Amino acid sequence: MVEDEKLEASGDEVMEKDESRGGGFVNFLCTPFYWFKMLANETHWSLVFGVLAVYGISQGLGGAFSRVGTDYYMKDVQKVQPSESQIYQGIISIPWLVKPIWGLLTDVLPVLGYRRRPYFIFAGLVGVVSMLLLSLHENLHLVFALLSLTAGSAGVAIADVTIDACVAQNSNTHPSLAPDMQSLCTLSSSVGALLGYSISGIFIHFIGSKGVFGLLTIPAGLVLLVGIMLDEPIMLNFNYRQVNQKFVDAGKAMWTTLKFPDVWRSCLYMYLSFALSVNIHEGMFYWYTDATGGPSFSQEMVGFIFSVGSVGSLLAAIIYQNVLKDYPFRDVLFWSQLLLGLSGMLDLIVVLRLNLRIGIPDYVLIVIDECVFRMVLNLKWMPLLVLSSKLCPPGIEGTFFALLMSIDNLGLLSSSWGGGLLLHLLDVTRTKFDNLWLAIILRSILRVSPLCLIFLVARGDPNASLLPSEILGTDDRNEAPEDENIELVSLVRSVDSK
Repeated sequence: MVEDEKLEASGDEVMEKDESRGGGFVNFLCTPFYWFKMLANETHWSLVFGVLAVYGISQGLGGAFSRVGTDYYMKDVQKVQPSESQIYQGIISIPWLVKPIWGLLTDVLPVLGYRRRPYFIFAGLVGVVSMLLLSLHENLHLVFALLSLTAGSAGVAIADVTIDACVAQNSNTHPSLAPDMQSLCTLSSSVGALLGYSISGIFIHFIGSKGVFGLLTIPAGLVLLVGIMLDEPIMLNFNYRQVNQKFVDAGKAMWTTLKFPDVWRSCLYMYLSFALSVNIHEGMFYWYTDATGGPSFSQEMVGFIFSVGSVGSLLAAIIYQNVLKDYPFRDVLFWSQLLLGLSGMLDLIVVLRLNLRIGIPDYVLIVIDECVFRMVLNLKWMPLLVLSSKLCPPGIEGTFFALLMSIDNLGLLSSSWGGGLLLHLLDVTRTKFDNLWLAIILRSILRVSPLCLIFLVARGDPNASLLPSEILGTDDRNEAPEDENIELVSLVRSVDSK
């Protein structure tokens, strides 16, 4: 009997091992679903749905469609010059410059007793109306088109800040889930952008840029749905008289922090490093699609090029996390800025058609160029994000981080407008690209120029605090409750969505 039991037990063990071997692959495939289920159970399913809708679909997939669609809309529908399109792209990004205002509003000014839901609903409605106007109007004037595109950008920015506030709040109430929430945000945005860029050119080819704007009502509608379904307790008897004082207290705390040398000098470098790295993307885009002087890429090829850029961004995140995160900020920023300037030479090679002389097709070099550029740009962007997080004083971390992101976005706006001015001065037009090579050289020189200002960045251990003790010891009057952190921005964020 004992021997029979031993044999039966050993047989059961063998069967369990066989089942575990056979089910290993199935378990691997099911792991993401178990992860989503765990997050939904520990927080609330509406929060997980909100992150996927805002980060994955609205910002990731929708942002990719919007970028490619806007490029073709300006070129083929509005028929503007590349220098003008460069300026207009900067105007469209203006709502991202005032992210601290959106953050403060959603944190201190509830509407009908709710702090988050009304802002999702407002952002979704703005997005739906603006995209419908762009897609359905036959001959929309350029001014109204810009207003609609800017309104759509504002809707995405408001939804971004609001979901960041929700993530921050849940990260405070569930500290052990904070890394998982950040991973969910990053993964959703990256996968959405990669998928969006991969298929955006196909949709542009079949339904045109206006049709793509019509499709963008779906992400905006999902943001509206998030506002309706979000699980949020109602705030009764809220004292609206305190709102003004909260704005004043936050402003004073931010000004006090900005006056310290390590803070304002780092902020100055952030702005100048982006502003001096002028952007001539529209000039290159017009050349890519030109049938006479350029390679005349199809819509599908343009989307594919941008999707490869998303892969480069992911590679940068992996490299920084595993190799560079413990190096001093100044060292990483020095080499990334230098490589950023040198990477522009790939554009020069392809514009001068030197690659054809040695038998390298245009699309091969341009795909490599886009991947290298996005990877190097993110290697510069990520230490700046970490540095920004180190400069945030206690109690107003979210608001101050949003302020620093606005400084970066202001630098990107200056870069876009500076690139538009450069294209205009060099007479680069819709059909004339004789001086595009000179614009590339000047851009590369300007990209390297911030190296002269690298001394502005604080030198020190990236794992240590950079703020003085008087800021870290801020009294309770300047501290906000833990559940009122406004924003928790992912450390891996696509520069283009800004």
